[in-house]
Amino acid sequence: MSTVLSVNKRETGHRSTLTQLRKGGAIPAVIYGYKLDSTPVSISAKEFRQFVQKNGRNGVIPVELDGERVNVVVSEVQKCALKDEVNHVDLLAINMSETLEVDVAVTLTGESVGVSEGGILMQPNLEVKIKVKPTDIPDSLELDITKLAIGESIMVADIRDQVDFEIVNEDDHIIATILAPIASVDEQEEAEESVES
Repeated sequence: MSTVLSVNKRETGHRSTLTQLRKGGAIPAVIYGYKLDSTPVSISAKEFRQFVQKNGRNGVIPVELDGERVNVVVSEVQKCALKDEVNHVDLLAINMSETLEVDVAVTLTGESVGVSEGGILMQPNLEVKIKVKPTDIPDSLELDITKLAIGESIMVADIRDQVDFEIVNEDDHIIATILAPIASVDEQEEAEESVES
């Protein structure tokens, strides 16, 4: 398994303390969940970044807390909009033998038929929520959109049987759709107007 990420308990309630932590290269975080009360901690920003780069956003992170090893996953990351730096992290302690619900990014692959014909690709939902064992969490869900034509969509119902885990979202949860090109819509309206007049 990967290197253990060290965490340190921290005091809460002082904004200046959080600022000092961040200036010192640490990220304020909180660990909660399986067999744990909510515990404010700090983690090394550098170690956290390296771990996520190596294992993905959904990787299981072993941490050392009060001399005990705890397996956690990243539940939420708050970032500074201006600097794109991590401001705070929520870590969820997990039971490795139980399934859990996590959000997984959807990556679209291939050039769709619709786009090559001038359509516009829209991805209204960038993630899907899945139920899976911690050791089986994928980095992302890849979807091939090559055959997607103008006016067609990919919904959860279309992919539910193609994956090895349970998707929690409803069947009508739209992942990708190809819209008709704007110009052709305008031309169509003009054609309709000329027919009417």
